[in-house]
This record gives sequence, C-alpha cells and structure tokens, in this order.
Amino acid sequence: MQRRDVIVVGGGPVGMTQALALRRFAPSLDVALIEQRPLAPPKDLRATAISAGVSSVFRALGIWEAMEGEAEPVAAMKITDSGGADIFRPVYLGFEGEVAPGKPFAHMIPNGVIAAALIEAIGEAGVKIIAPDSVAAFAPHKDRTALTLKSGAVEEALLVVAADGGRSALREMAGIATDEYDYRQSGIVATIAHELPHAGTAWEHFLPSGPFASLPLRGNRSSLVWTERSEDAERLKALDAEALARQIEARMGSHLGKVSLEGGVQVFPLRRVIASSMTGPRLALAGDAAHVIHPLAGQGLNLGITGIAALAEITIAAFRNGEDIGAPSVLARYESWRRFPVMRMAAVTGGLNRLFSNDNAPLRALRDFGLGVVDRLPPVKNFMIGEAAGLARASSPALTRGEAI
Repeated sequence: MQRRDVIVVGGGPVGMTQALALRRFAPSLDVALIEQRPLAPPKDLRATAISAGVSSVFRALGIWEAMEGEAEPVAAMKITDSGGADIFRPVYLGFEGEVAPGKPFAHMIPNGVIAAALIEAIGEAGVKIIAPDSVAAFAPHKDRTALTLKSGAVEEALLVVAADGGRSALREMAGIATDEYDYRQSGIVATIAHELPHAGTAWEHFLPSGPFASLPLRGNRSSLVWTERSEDAERLKALDAEALARQIEARMGSHLGKVSLEGGVQVFPLRRVIASSMTGPRLALAGDAAHVIHPLAGQGLNLGITGIAALAEITIAAFRNGEDIGAPSVLARYESWRRFPVMRMAAVTGGLNRLFSNDNAPLRALRDFGLGVVDRLPPVKNFMIGEAAGLARASSPALTRGEAI
C-alpha cells in the first residue's frame, strides 16, 4: 500500500496539467498519476484551440516554449450564417487583432505536441506515473481515500482528482449524478490541407445542421470541428476521401479552395453532461469528468484547464496553511469558485447551438441582424473576445494570469 498526498486519475491534458501544477508549486506534495493506457502522445493529427488564458497557464508552468514552435496563432475569427447549399457566405461578425500586444486570443496546437510537453514535464517534476493501470474500487475514509487498482495494487491519498473523462468511472463509483442532454448531433473531426492560405483566420459557419468550424494550423492546413445531425454523420464518415472533401468544400463555401483530407475522420455523439456536484468524499472532479459542453465555441479543454488552475491554487493554499487538503471545507471552495463559470458556459454554448442550428427564415433574419449590430459595437465585441480568450480578472486563478501560485 502506497500513501500519497494527491492521486490524479486520468492522463489526458487536464490530468497531467493538474499533477504538474501541484508538483511545480508545492514540490513537497507526493503526487501520483494513474492512466489506463501507456502514457504517450496520441498519433492522430487532431489539434486543439488553446485560449490566451490557458497559454498563460502553460507559460506559468514552464512548458509553453515546448509547444510554441508548433502553435498557430489565431489572428482573426469570422462568423457566417447561411443555408447548407448557399455558395455565398456573408460574414456577419468578425473579430481581429490581439487581446494584448503580441498575444493573440487563441492558438491552435496539435494534441501530440501538448501531450509530449506535459509528459516530459511531469516526469521532470517528480510525478509518480502509474500506467497502464486503472481504478477498480474507490473507498473513501474519514482521513484518506483508498484506490484499489486492477493490477491489485492499493494507493491511498488525502485527495483524489478524477480527470478520467466524460464517462468518468470514478464519478460513478462516488455516486455523483449527472444532468445530461442529447443534442441529437454528432461531431466530425478531421484535418484538411487546402489550396489557399488561411491567413490565421478561424471560420465558424453556422449551418442548419449545426456549426462548422475550420481552425488554422501551420501551413495551408486547418482543423475541422463539424457538427451534423447524428443520422447524417455516419453516412458522411462512410464516404471515400475525395467525396468527403467535396462535401467539406461545399460547407466552407470554397473560400480555401480545393480541399484534401489528411489522416482519418472521427465521429462522436454530442451530449451535455454536467455533474450534480464537482466534489465528493475526498474527491474533486476535473475536466470532462465534471462537465462536457457543446464544442461550438472550442471551450471544452480551456474550461477544464481553468478549473484545475483553481483547484491547484486552493489545494496548495490549504497545504501551506496546514489544512487537510481533502477536507469538505477545502473542496467546497473549489465547488463555489467553479460552479457558476461552468453553468454559464454550458448555457451559452447550448443556447447558441439551438439558436443557429435551424433553417427558420424569420429567425435567421433576426439573428443575422443581431450579429450585424454586435459587429458595429466595439465594446461588446471586445467583451465577447475577452470571454472567448479566457482573459484573467482579479478573481481568476493566478495561473491564468501567468502568475505563480
């Protein structure tokens, strides 16, 4: 039996960032990370939009330089609203510029680059890596929690962080209920090469079946996050590469010219999943284990990283003050700090999806008028881009401001 201070379950970006933050700023904490697969960067070509606030977290943790060389700055965003067969796609709302000198509001970074930087950093920071292995039983006690692993090993900790995804086994073992909503849509994720340069511009095309986003990568390449009705998504995935590329061109309005697919295509159902509580007995939920939202704003990982920045700050402050880091009073601070931002983002993304994922002509005219009004109001635009960029306020976690804990 191993006794530790903190055990993080889940070796994705949220889990690894949580373990690294704890060790980086409280190196006397004994931190372990459990991952069910061998800990290695993914081999697929997918990329993730990292907001300015999350890049500040990575800077504070000393790993941004390892990612920056492969990060494509998002210099602008343009939003259209049209029918699926429309050739002309008028831009109703656009965001350009930087949120601070030399700081774009987001970067697109390949998932493999993020994972490789984190894997190296947690090894150097002294995080105990237990992989491949997984949790078979969760047994909280008054002064500790015991995790029995499938390998037969038993690990004990004052605090367990569940970062094991939207289908979190730990969340289920702890008996934490979820509020779920089926969007009846599926997300199609792919990487494309295209004939014309993207000029660092991200496009969000609102179409009747759902939003279609193309996000700039290095070179004449983009990452697609494409929402379709679930009954159509599998049919599209089954198309050969050439036919699917033509479908992509049609939805993009051909503004990037001829398109070709790089690598495979992934399809996943879209659901909103919000945990009824972000904490349990000596347990904190993080990332998708706590909240899964619609991907239209690209805020899933950013919301998760901001959450673990808050949890790290609370945990380290309690540790320095001599408190029990897994006590209900400490975990209540995390719940109080993060519950409202999570619910607000879930409501905003879900509401926007419902508003735009239809072909109702009067409603389209009304929403396009609203987008045009916003486009002509710089203070409103600046507020919206600040929210999307995750710009830190005085009440934000220190790491999102690029500050040490």
